Amino acid sequence: MRIALLSRNAKLYSSRRLIEAAEARGHEVVVLDALRCYMDIESGKPEVHYKGKTLEKFDAVIPRIGASITFYGTAVLRQFEVAGTYPVNESVAISRSRDKLRSMQLMSRKGVGIPKTGFAHSPDDTGDLLKLCGGAPVVIKLLEGTQGIGVVLAETKSAAESVIEAFRGLNAHILVQEFIKEAGGADIRCFVVGGKVIAAMVRQGAEGEFRSNLHRGGSASLAKLSKQERETAINAAKVMGLNVAGVDLLRSSRGPLVMEVNSSPGLEGIENASGKDVAGTIIEFIEKNASVGSARTRDAGSTRARTAKPKPQA
Repeated sequence: MRIALLSRNAKLYSSRRLIEAAEARGHEVVVLDALRCYMDIESGKPEVHYKGKTLEKFDAVIPRIGASITFYGTAVLRQFEVAGTYPVNESVAISRSRDKLRSMQLMSRKGVGIPKTGFAHSPDDTGDLLKLCGGAPVVIKLLEGTQGIGVVLAETKSAAESVIEAFRGLNAHILVQEFIKEAGGADIRCFVVGGKVIAAMVRQGAEGEFRSNLHRGGSASLAKLSKQERETAINAAKVMGLNVAGVDLLRSSRGPLVMEVNSSPGLEGIENASGKDVAGTIIEFIEKNASVGSARTRDAGSTRARTAKPKPQA
């Protein structure tokens, strides 16, 4: 197979591992910087160009699109889709998961466990918004934030009001969520491929840090999931329409709660913690799905994304 890897840096661990796994199985991988791709949008003849050349046909495309280039990156991916290339994750699913508010609304509608979450515009509603989330302490998140950036723990009502006021002064959109104290600064990253959790790790925040991101000093270890946690992760990925996803869960007194669904989850932490060949599993998923008459999406602009049928759990 001929596979396009949309990545701005071929030397990153995740990119390297996907290239190695694909080439080990006899596939050709071409790394493309999404920002250097440009599109010829012609009726009946959609093409993607790259550095002055028209790209030849690919069997599949693996999108590793950073949050900062979501709009342009998904536009490029959509062009591959309409040209008939099989996307590991569809553009509409990536856009859906990147919108924190929309993703929470969709999971709420489908009954997936999430923290109590509030969203408002007027500062006059701040007091009631905090009550909806159970009162202080609360977690305040920028809608555009990633990797723990723009996430603040406000331990008192006055602190929460000050943070919200500051963010609104910058015309920033924010979510307010309940603080899950019993999680103890830890979360679970579940790696979902094709409707199945293939690996999971517990991420523990550094001392004094409520965010568990590994690049912020957090540590990772192998996670043993309950049936409910496994089902929650699978359902969250399904609601987003993602074939490959990193689903972040909190263990709460009322069961697993989804914090976020990541459409371009990193491979280094999960492979090191679990010892699993996650990159290889992604390539195997492509082999099984890219050639089953599904190279062209049903509707790249639809709100319905295709996902693989979940396999029964052992």
